[in-house]
Amino acid sequence: QLQLVESGGGLVQPGGSLRLSCAASGFTLDYYAIGWFRQAPGKEREGIACISSSGGSTTYADSVKGRFTISRNNARNTVYLQMNSLKPEDTAMYYCAAAVWGSSWYSLSSVSYGSWGQGTQVTVSS
Repeated sequence: QLQLVESGGGLVQPGGSLRLSCAASGFTLDYYAIGWFRQAPGKEREGIACISSSGGSTTYADSVKGRFTISRNNARNTVYLQMNSLKPEDTAMYYCAAAVWGSSWYSLSSVSYGSWGQGTQVTVSS
């Protein structure tokens, strides 16, 4: 059974860093594009970063560009989201999701992703 598990969330002060992990079990991530999404209370889910299955293409939402970096280690069947210079407005539940559309495909649209993890909470507060 295809399963994604996020980890690495927690409480961090403004300006701090966290690295989220998205680990896959039951399947290999090699053929899947992975997206990171977040949802804060009362707000819509936002696509923030994604990476193609080949790893050659990435894109970011303007809200995180220059601060967050998505990467993948297919040997470890894991995708990462390095988050630096965190702000209180980054507080949200963070989810990863997988989609298989081709080696160069990537998208920040949640409707394109069929498999989702349960999420990990990130809280940025002093």
